[in-house]
Amino acid sequence: MPDATTYFTMIPLAAAALAAAVAVWLLLRVATRAIDRFAARHEHAELFEEAAAFAKRLTRFVRSTLWFIAFLVASLVMLRGLGVRGTPRLSIEEFVAWLLGPGLRLIVIGTSAYLIARGTHFLIDSLQIFLVSRDASEMGLLERKKRIQTLGQLLRVVATLLVVGVATLMALSLFNVDIRPILTGAGIAGLAVGFGAQNLVRDVIAGFFLILEDQVRLGDVVSINGKSGLVEAIRLRTIALRSQDGTVHVIPNGVINELSNMTKDYSFAVLDIGIPYEENVDKVEAILRSVAEELRSDRVHGPNILEPLEVIGIEAFGESSIQFRVRIKTVPIQQWSIGRELRRRIKTAFETRGVQFPPRPVTVRLKTSAESAHDEEDTPAVEKA
Repeated sequence: MPDATTYFTMIPLAAAALAAAVAVWLLLRVATRAIDRFAARHEHAELFEEAAAFAKRLTRFVRSTLWFIAFLVASLVMLRGLGVRGTPRLSIEEFVAWLLGPGLRLIVIGTSAYLIARGTHFLIDSLQIFLVSRDASEMGLLERKKRIQTLGQLLRVVATLLVVGVATLMALSLFNVDIRPILTGAGIAGLAVGFGAQNLVRDVIAGFFLILEDQVRLGDVVSINGKSGLVEAIRLRTIALRSQDGTVHVIPNGVINELSNMTKDYSFAVLDIGIPYEENVDKVEAILRSVAEELRSDRVHGPNILEPLEVIGIEAFGESSIQFRVRIKTVPIQQWSIGRELRRRIKTAFETRGVQFPPRPVTVRLKTSAESAHDEEDTPAVEKA
């Protein structure tokens, strides 16, 4: 049974346990603030909710791990101070010797890993300086910065995982842990993943360059491998298009062989207008230009038009009309609404100024005498009143 001297010697042990508890509390405060700061980086509501949930799980894990380590160390110190047999020996001399040997190397490994990770993050953040074009518009510049930031976050996570993985293996070797089975297992797992996930790796790499090269953006109207629609989501593995009838097409990035972006930077509303051969071409061209100028001065549609109407000219000679082609430059994704409004105004202007539209072809088929007699037999007789 412990005597009074033993209880007296427990005072510094209790003080050490209390100091350990305070240290754990401080570490928890620092870790919680860092996790909350990470979660607050996401501006979008959905991403913020996911990041907040992840931050809560990570906080619980860090808290439970630190308290478990502190409780284990404090228990060993208390048991050793009470003289319980079988307790691992913990002395100041051995602790100092460990700090000057493996402990110092562990500190060097941790410090080096931290510096390498921070330096890598700095280089990744500097990508904006080289990849963002200063000649782009303000909206395009903001969009490209967002893409570079998204890629930067991905690269930072990958670089951090690599640095932490290598540092962990080096730290385990300091505790005489044989890391060869770990490396062998990692190699076998990597080989299996490499063979089994070739399509996944291909899709991710293709998605990375799709975002990096700014080939397509959210809200663009594109055609990919014959499928057309509005871009709703751009991910590292897939891209989602919603067609005009509401169908969502999910296309893996690795199988994109042909991508046509119809709303990149600007668009054109192209109109083919049929006019009779009898009409004066110069007169029609003047009417078209005046209609386009009126549309440009419109308060609703005018801001969506970037340049005056461009008259390309006669595109083709038809059987009963001349195909006259014009186009007008618009902001992205507004070419269809501008084209519909321009057609409506052209029809009104043609009717007002006496410009005739091409006559529609009419097919006349004459019946033979036999067909006429057959129709008369099938027609019921009408009784006279």
